[in-house]
Amino acid sequence: MTTTTDTTGTFERLYGHAPEGVWAAPGRVNLIGEHTDYNDGFVLPIALPQSVRAQVRRRADGVLRLSSTRVPGEVVELDVAALAPGGVSGWAAYPAAVVWTLRQAGHPVGGADVLLDSDVPGGAGLSSSAALECAVAIAYNDLHGLGLDAPGLALLAQRAENEFVGVPCGIMDQMASMTCRAGAALHLDARDLSARHVPLDLAGADLALLVIDTRVQHDLADGAYAALRAGCERAAELLGLPALRDLAAADLPAALDRLPAELVPLVRHVVTENGRVEQAVAELERRGPAALGPILTAGHASLRDDYRTSCPETDLAVATAVAAGALGARMTGGGFGGSVIALVETAVADTVVKAVTGASAFAGHAEPRVYRAVPSEGARRLS
Repeated sequence: MTTTTDTTGTFERLYGHAPEGVWAAPGRVNLIGEHTDYNDGFVLPIALPQSVRAQVRRRADGVLRLSSTRVPGEVVELDVAALAPGGVSGWAAYPAAVVWTLRQAGHPVGGADVLLDSDVPGGAGLSSSAALECAVAIAYNDLHGLGLDAPGLALLAQRAENEFVGVPCGIMDQMASMTCRAGAALHLDARDLSARHVPLDLAGADLALLVIDTRVQHDLADGAYAALRAGCERAAELLGLPALRDLAAADLPAALDRLPAELVPLVRHVVTENGRVEQAVAELERRGPAALGPILTAGHASLRDDYRTSCPETDLAVATAVAAGALGARMTGGGFGGSVIALVETAVADTVVKAVTGASAFAGHAEPRVYRAVPSEGARRLS
């Protein structure tokens, strides 16, 4: 991992002066509640220790210069006044999107020199893009004295990804990155952004939450994610509902009978997944984190069989982890690759990791990377 101290020298070499400050925004892992946020539903994410760090210094000439330690030596130079959706490609689109969105929202912000440094794995379903957006958003908010609160910044970052980058994501990733707290999961209502922090003491329960990055890359801008969202919106319209969140579990069988066959599994997943979020919160508060195991595994089955966003690599990781002693496991994130989470007793963590690594090798898959997820703090200024 590159440290802030290391990259301060890089910033000065690239731009000829020191940054005004350093801001960080974390990646996230969603415990349960997948593809529910854009259906106005419920989610239960935690922030990760891994984060995107943004060193920023304002410019008075309307030029936005962007660089990343992941692309050494490259500096993307943009005219802030000319920013427009579709006009910036690759990693630079995400920070540019935040600046464009701030200006669209009526905030008279200008250019900056920006250096980004991240240890959030890209393409792993851990929300590296939202972390990048939120790091830049909080930096601009502080430097320009905009006075936006954390949910306001999250909404702005979501709009940046929706309208500028072109990914119709929900609000979960940005809210998790901006507002999570150390030692807790965020129980978020995606409709009105009401939230509460549910204590999650994994170490105290002698548990670990493993994040198994299968290293299968996905790109949610390829249309698959958008097609799923469009299907959910069509189903809600056919049912006469504002969103699928408004379909009660008791009314699900009758509702499914009214829908075209291709929409049935989407609706079934969303309604049952909202129920799993509520069940997970109740179990956390009543019995503690070990009770989450079966809920995670049930969530994966729904994503695999109904929503069909899993893949052979993630299915294998989940099945192997559970067989090796995990209390529960599921894919996390948008799907089509990415990461799996496995809730394990600390004593069997290494056994589970070895089993998943061995099974992946036997199947000819890439060797997974494994992290331990610790519920961490949301976006903040570091210096």
